[in-house]
Amino acid sequence: MCNAMSPWEKAVDFHGHICPGLAIGYRAAMEAMRRLKQERAGDEEVVAIVETDACGVDAVQVITGCTFGKGNFFFRDVGKQAFSFGVRGKEEGVRIVLKHGVMEKLAAPEWKALREKVFGKTATAGEQNQFQEFHKELTDKILNEPLENIMEVNAMQMDFPPHARIFDTVECAFCREGVMEPRARLKQSKPACPDCV
Repeated sequence: MCNAMSPWEKAVDFHGHICPGLAIGYRAAMEAMRRLKQERAGDEEVVAIVETDACGVDAVQVITGCTFGKGNFFFRDVGKQAFSFGVRGKEEGVRIVLKHGVMEKLAAPEWKALREKVFGKTATAGEQNQFQEFHKELTDKILNEPLENIMEVNAMQMDFPPHARIFDTVECAFCREGVMEPRARLKQSKPACPDCV
């Protein structure tokens, strides 16, 4: 008999590995869904707006069911560990932000220096192993720390992006690839994709 995966296991399976960043997105998404009293979105009813392209957004997609393909997952490239969630038809949503300095407070003192060595590809095998241990410990702390210690959670008025739209495709006169009509431009009086303009 096969046991069903927990929401955390599903997020890990989708992302490919366990890490603190995934845990951040997981905690934010789980709290948002609890506060919004929602189940995983089957269509576009739940909307997620993420302000980072880091690991946590994978957990947000798995937990909320929000995806680029369904048109209910939006990326604002501002470099913040911040996540906003809402339900279409309801004005109030929730914004959840990782508190500044939390990672350093929860991590082992050596974690940051080891992280720099590992990502800089100068770490020894022993240092890489030690970093992985610290990484696992930090992930566990993020998953188990009281939410108010690591994240700011605020109700907000949602300004929802429009529902997903389906557009016709036109052929780029230069590369011959199909491009969504609103993205095409005119070049030499012919339709051109953004790459060929």
